[in-house]
Amino acid sequence: MRKLFLAIAAAAVCALPAGAETPDKTTLAFVTNSSTNFWRPAEAGVRKAQSELPNYRLVFRYLKEPTVAAQTRLLDELVGAGVSGIVVSPVDTKDMVGTLDRIAGQATLFTTDSDAPSSKRVAYFGSSNVQAGKQAGQLLRRALPGGGKCMGFIGLLRVENAADRIAGVREALKGSNVELVDVLADDFDHARARSNVADTLARPDINCMVGFYDYNAPIILDAVRAAGQLGRVRIVAFDEDPVTLGGVKDGTIVGTVVQQAYEWGYLGMTALARYMEGRKSAIPPDGRVILPTRIIDKDNVDAYWTGLKAMLCCLPPARETRR
Repeated sequence: MRKLFLAIAAAAVCALPAGAETPDKTTLAFVTNSSTNFWRPAEAGVRKAQSELPNYRLVFRYLKEPTVAAQTRLLDELVGAGVSGIVVSPVDTKDMVGTLDRIAGQATLFTTDSDAPSSKRVAYFGSSNVQAGKQAGQLLRRALPGGGKCMGFIGLLRVENAADRIAGVREALKGSNVELVDVLADDFDHARARSNVADTLARPDINCMVGFYDYNAPIILDAVRAAGQLGRVRIVAFDEDPVTLGGVKDGTIVGTVVQQAYEWGYLGMTALARYMEGRKSAIPPDGRVILPTRIIDKDNVDAYWTGLKAMLCCLPPARETRR
């Protein structure tokens, strides 16, 4: 399995091939769980996949409203329009199992980002979120050698990736004097996310914060800086928002755990096409293709950031919202 930086080197991510939308081609879709910038590397990966799949039309769909109802409508619209295969990041991996099973009866279904193993999905392409959580726990232990109490912040709690990340952090903190006290959800509502952080800053016992989704760390950093508590409150992040990477570079954020979303898009879509052609060897017996996560800290942030910018070179301008 190729790693992120090999994928970054592929200049062909920058454009879709001419004629990609001709009606006689099989259509495959990649569906996100939000409309946030976290998904831009995956979009670049889908573009790269399109350049290698001339007999397919690949579409990338951002979910504008991160709710079960909205994602269900989008999935139904896609299969109703004749889409033959879908890679989806479920908004809710518990309450959506019935929906996913119904969609899987109409199109070949893969999951990404957050798995739904009890559903009829064929495969999952994504991270081991338990391992990602353990890496974040390592950063917390490094940042707080004398111990401390941490508060976590996240978009969605009712998805497998959230539960696994939290479990991974808690596992990594066993035997230390660092505690993850609680994790507060905001349902992608940035005003609520800011309120969660502001309320936590009023607690003198909390001396570290964990941003579990990519927009959480920038919100945390802004609030901690405004409260004059940089240094007292240590920050650990997930993903590669530019504000997060800037904080890692200047030391205001201890480090961040990054995923291979580019490969979710590229490998997920190419494997989906091959699977539909009967070539199923890329799918392991348990259906889970795990792409390793990685710690980015002050020592390697410059190289990582340079590669990320190259990967996103020719995508449309970034959206305002963050995951």
